[in-house]
Amino acid sequence: MIAAQRRNIIVDTIERDGAVSITSLSEKLDTSAVTIRRDLDQLAEEGRLIRTHGGAVLASSARESSYAEKLEQALTEKTAIARAAAAQVRNGDVVALGPGTTTELLAKELVTRSGLRVVTNSLLVAEAMVSSPDNEVIVVGGLLRHSIRAFVGGGTVSQLLGLRADTVFLSGNGLAADFGLSTPAFPVADTDRAMAAGAGRVTALVDHTKVGLRSSVLTVPTEQIHQLITDSKSSGSELAALREAGVEVEVV
Repeated sequence: MIAAQRRNIIVDTIERDGAVSITSLSEKLDTSAVTIRRDLDQLAEEGRLIRTHGGAVLASSARESSYAEKLEQALTEKTAIARAAAAQVRNGDVVALGPGTTTELLAKELVTRSGLRVVTNSLLVAEAMVSSPDNEVIVVGGLLRHSIRAFVGGGTVSQLLGLRADTVFLSGNGLAADFGLSTPAFPVADTDRAMAAGAGRVTALVDHTKVGLRSSVLTVPTEQIHQLITDSKSSGSELAALREAGVEVEVV
């Protein structure tokens, strides 16, 4: 395959998924990581994508995507991930749900449960639980971050540090074995990190468009993540690296 054909496939993939990782492209195109890096660098110079550590995102992703755009991306996979996460929650559990489209889908899976205590800083998670009066919902307030429909900031962090959950379910903008769960925004990272600190178990809900990517701000390092639930399109080599690092990986 010539370089032009390979780069067209890369652009088609990133336009469909919103993001790509070097490892997944290397496997898909059966070529070396060095070649993929060279292709991504060239496409970045042409303004067709933005390079990230471990991959690339759409050029339009320099701005924070709207919530509607995030929800549409890999929706089928996110729904399957949410269902798998819900299957691990027992009636009576205390669970914390961070902001994100996948955690919102998880909340919708939990509305038929009873006796849960759900802690969240996400308006959409709280809204999903409104029709579930048999569960207690604790909404942690703070400064509203409109793009993710969630509260962040120092007040949010202080409240979260005083709470304890059996399991925290977090999403993010990237998950790389050599780094951890990450996001481009410091306030979001701070609140997610505080939520994780008060949990007995940290489960990352990350679809294939984010596995292998590393955003600019670390949320939870790999060694503090107990489990990843992802979909079958995720990079096999990246999942192997996460398992090697001690993360339980469930693929749906």
